[in-house]
Amino acid sequence: MSSAQEQDRRGLLIILSSPSGAGKSTLATRLRQWDTDLSFSVSATTRPMRDGEADGVDYHFMAEKAFKDHVADDQMLEHAHVFGNFYGSPRAPVEAAINAGRDVLFDIDWQGAQQITNSALGAHTLSIFLLPPSIAELRTRLEKRNLDSPDVIARRMEKSWDEISHWGGYDYVLVNDDLDQTEAQLKTIIEATRLRRLQQPWLNDHVRGLQSEFEETS
Repeated sequence: MSSAQEQDRRGLLIILSSPSGAGKSTLATRLRQWDTDLSFSVSATTRPMRDGEADGVDYHFMAEKAFKDHVADDQMLEHAHVFGNFYGSPRAPVEAAINAGRDVLFDIDWQGAQQITNSALGAHTLSIFLLPPSIAELRTRLEKRNLDSPDVIARRMEKSWDEISHWGGYDYVLVNDDLDQTEAQLKTIIEATRLRRLQQPWLNDHVRGLQSEFEETS
């Protein structure tokens, strides 16, 4: 693809979803290392900041009232209430990125994925769901992370089937049994979807040029 065509490419909203512990955050990091132009949608949240986190980098930390005001003003592309806190994706930076031809990566749950897919930007989404190889392995991964208390892990496990039950609403579904293999599959899917006709508006002018050329020579 020529540089002019690359500049005229429409960006994708790439959605990764999975139950907690299935590997989406690790794979999202790997994808951003693979393509440094891939933007990450920094979510807004009302949950407290954890040690080591930075505002505007890990999340946009907001007071609950400010968050709800953004939702009321249609400034959130999607939002959800999870484990007592609100999470959402600010609309403006996402629209600016895809209009400039940059893909945006979302690490969100099925509720957010559904809202984005049903939004005005839905035609430009690519949604991928990651399944664990087993429920036992999912619990093991959560325990090894050492991020949550046993009570929170239990709540995440209870929620896991609710997440998994929505796998049928995604464009692609991968079983994350091997990180390297899943990463390779994700790259293949993204590269193919970038070539989708809808993502390449420059094709309209190209076909019109072919038509003019054909009419001049006929």
